Amino acid sequence: MALDNYRELSVSSSEVGTGFQFEFHCAQCSRKWKSAFKPYRRGQLSNLMARFGWMVGIGHGASHHLGNASDMGLHGARESALGAAREQAARMFTTCNSCSDTVCEDCWSARDSSCKKCAGQHTAEAGRNERHAGAAAGRGASAAMACPNCRTALNGGRFCAECGFDMASTHKTCPSCGTMVERQTRFCGDCGHSF
Repeated sequence: MALDNYRELSVSSSEVGTGFQFEFHCAQCSRKWKSAFKPYRRGQLSNLMARFGWMVGIGHGASHHLGNASDMGLHGARESALGAAREQAARMFTTCNSCSDTVCEDCWSARDSSCKKCAGQHTAEAGRNERHAGAAAGRGASAAMACPNCRTALNGGRFCAECGFDMASTHKTCPSCGTMVERQTRFCGDCGHSF
């Protein structure tokens, strides 16, 4: 894809210093790069001869013909200079496939193969999706969990909000006789109390 992030700094074909130069810029920061000035020799020579012709009095017609000779190759020379400048700029700028911005190497994320702006959006979106998925899983897990002592649905925390059972403990106390039994026990081994 040809880089279009440039502005033309070329000197017009009506001046002695005729030539081509282009300034490329990053779409996301202020970094710029200028191609080397490429003189347009035919235009420079034609303009120099036209000025000399005016000085010695050759006249307007001859200078007009010299200008036409200069303009004949102008478009091709400009395109050639622009192509060479684009080749050099392609080493310093990359076009993002997501947003089509042309960015410098500082604004490009090689790891994500996109500009840092798009990579940041993808990262933020992935983080939001993970948080939503985690919250949904958390709601499902807490609704599925119930206090082993009183079977009340749990909504987090170490103690049951209904009976005060310690969710972190490995044992429980029988409310009838006070005997310690394993947490998974459904009936007290001493008094037969049902949990």
